Amino acid sequence: MWDVFKDWIFDVIQFFYNFCGDWGLAIIIITIIFRILVAPLMHKQAKSNYQMQKIQPKIQEIQEKFSGDQTRMQQEMQRLYAEAKFNPLAGCLPMLLQMPIFIALFQVLREMGDRPEVAGNFSFYNLVPNLVTTPAQALEQGFGTFVPYVILMLIFAGATFAPMIIQQMKNENKQQKNQTMIMAVVMTLFMLWISWGSPAGVLLFWGVSSLIGIAQNQLTLQRCRRADERLAAEKEDIVQPIDVVVERKPKKKRPTKKR
Repeated sequence: MWDVFKDWIFDVIQFFYNFCGDWGLAIIIITIIFRILVAPLMHKQAKSNYQMQKIQPKIQEIQEKFSGDQTRMQQEMQRLYAEAKFNPLAGCLPMLLQMPIFIALFQVLREMGDRPEVAGNFSFYNLVPNLVTTPAQALEQGFGTFVPYVILMLIFAGATFAPMIIQQMKNENKQQKNQTMIMAVVMTLFMLWISWGSPAGVLLFWGVSSLIGIAQNQLTLQRCRRADERLAAEKEDIVQPIDVVVERKPKKKRPTKKR
């Protein structure tokens, strides 16, 4: 069943290759389609992350206040989630649903060079000589050949964790911010190590997908911030007292009586 699913994905990639005549462009097209299909899921995930960041100070306050009472802590956390309309599973579910598609795409691109249907030039408009070649193999062919693979490696590693870094830029919790930054750096180095032995087609797919994901994430965050600003403005209009201007008419002079 899994092999049938992978063959179907390959047929889709091959269809776009027959349409545009370039394997790299076909991979980019299928990546864009993939991101469009999972856009609603990614929107929910980004919105969940935004809500989580908003209530993070209150979560830490509850954890410190009820550190010795786990039952009370869980009750207060559930109450906070209900008030904020936040579902902790909302951020994990979209990722779990799209993982089968991503894994299949990853495996198809990794095995592309072994397929008999793929013959001839497997390049990306001569920008990347061979999408089947790994950066480690490209280095053996000379530094000039290695340069485009280095660029793909940097995009592959950097774009993966750029959303984490961007999200933490406005985080007021310095401890959490520093921990996230350190984790992002470590994971970026780990992704560079993975990319060293990955075919360029995989790096192209993942890099383009991550860049599109960053754009989608920023659009969602902007919408969430604008919604909060509108809500805050509406509350100010309701709470703000109405100034009533009372104009007093000038007093008329009393007529004097004649004696």
